[in-house]
Amino acid sequence: MIGLSLAYLRDRGLNTALNILLLALSVASLVILLLFSSQLENRFDKDAQGIDMVVGAKGSPLQLILSSVYHVDIPTGNVPLDTVDLLRRQLGVAEAIPLALGDSFRSFRIVGTEPAYPALLGASLADGRMFAAKMEAVIGADVAARTGAKLGQRFVGGHGMSSGDEGPKHEETPFIVVGRLKPTGTVIDRLILTRVESVWGVHGIEDPGEDHHEGESAEDHEAHAAAAEVTAVLVRFGSPIAAVRLPGFINRQTNLQAAVPAVEVSRLLALVGVGLDAVRAFALLLMLTAGLSIFVALLTALKEREGDMAMLRVIGASRAAIIGQVASEGLILASAGAALGLLLGHGVIGMAAASIEQLRALGLNAFAFHPGEALIVASALGIGLIAALIPALRVLKTDIAETLANAR
Repeated sequence: MIGLSLAYLRDRGLNTALNILLLALSVASLVILLLFSSQLENRFDKDAQGIDMVVGAKGSPLQLILSSVYHVDIPTGNVPLDTVDLLRRQLGVAEAIPLALGDSFRSFRIVGTEPAYPALLGASLADGRMFAAKMEAVIGADVAARTGAKLGQRFVGGHGMSSGDEGPKHEETPFIVVGRLKPTGTVIDRLILTRVESVWGVHGIEDPGEDHHEGESAEDHEAHAAAAEVTAVLVRFGSPIAAVRLPGFINRQTNLQAAVPAVEVSRLLALVGVGLDAVRAFALLLMLTAGLSIFVALLTALKEREGDMAMLRVIGASRAAIIGQVASEGLILASAGAALGLLLGHGVIGMAAASIEQLRALGLNAFAFHPGEALIVASALGIGLIAALIPALRVLKTDIAETLANAR
């Protein structure tokens, strides 16, 4: 019966191809939405692990989270260095990690911080050691893979968050690679980590902790030290009471704001979700349209070959065999459409990640599969089966003798 079904489908090749394509487009749309939303949410959760609050300059809380946690936006500004000490003195703060941003190397951000930052994200060294002195750098796995940087290699950063190879460079203050991190699947894979003092030094800002230079007055040293700032501070709470008290305390400061990653990401996903729901509804409508198209195609085809069906019954084909033969046509169409849809969906995700830097930075992966894809395929097969069974049941109700007489 399968061979017969394939023969019938080949006989109306154009109609078969159009039905498969229509169903494939609906399956692909649903797969793309599922992979995009699930991978985006998973990546957001993974990148923000252990970070309960971010403190930075006044501005958009979402911008602060995107720039300091996910490193996909520009910072809201800088805050005084004493903000770090202020936070560390607060009851319930387990950890306060400063970040100093502003430069990049081949579009990879250079982040001034402390060794506690990679430890917070579960990163470990693949080789070399952690940065200790000024101008020493540890690079993430993606940075090492795409730049080919080795231990001991020197490089210079460019001004800006994604300057690439263009724009002004800090030629007089090169960094040296002293360590490379193992892949983590988090944002740290595409970062270059160094001491905060290194970022200050590149921009001509003195380390407030150093003694002032010979010949420099105390007033001049104090003026230089006052210029030392950080971009943001990542905070990990040590007790639940801090989560209630600290955000309000920080937001009452004239030049500071506190943003909670979980809250801001939920708002972002809610905004994105409205558009995704609309596209998802369209994809479901497209799938139902594909099912209707299969139903119409099979109904039309069966009307044309009612004589063939009647002859099969005359030579002994059972009702179950007749139903199975027609149902197999629907299942073959649905299976082909679902398979093509899966390939298209993953292919589009792969091309988008390869061509759009922001999506690649968020870790969009075409080779990752979601359990929900099985439900999409099952739905496509179910629609194809239902679309085929209705015409099949109609065939069984026809009068064999009358059908054969009209067929002559």
